[in-house]
Amino acid sequence: MASAASIKTSEVQRAADFRVALRAFLRQTERSAQRAGLTPQRYLLMLLVKGAEDGSSRATISELAKRLHLAQSTVTELVNRAATAGLVRRSASTADARVVYVELTDEGEERFAAAFEALLDERRRLGKVVAELSG
Repeated sequence: MASAASIKTSEVQRAADFRVALRAFLRQTERSAQRAGLTPQRYLLMLLVKGAEDGSSRATISELAKRLHLAQSTVTELVNRAATAGLVRRSASTADARVVYVELTDEGEERFAAAFEALLDERRRLGKVVAELSG
């Protein structure tokens, strides 16, 4: 276990700066999502669908559950609510009938883009703080 004397004040300050910047980013994300008519949870869901790891702009419930660190049943309910709101749709895989993809609708694309573009400056600010964290 590290002693209090071995912790450098400069490292603690960088960590504190990071937490402040992260909280500011999350708060601004909430505001941008709400201005676009989205809940923060739906914005995050849509971000992970649009930003799928394979670059396809679609994701399975399993993939979303893994990336969100949530139970599949919780993600299924989130997708159901987003689908009811007209933001996402499900589409069956042509390769495997057991696989269903979630993708954004045209309405979802528009709302997501509005929120995402509004966060450009915040993403840049957070990126700078992250780069300074390891310095």
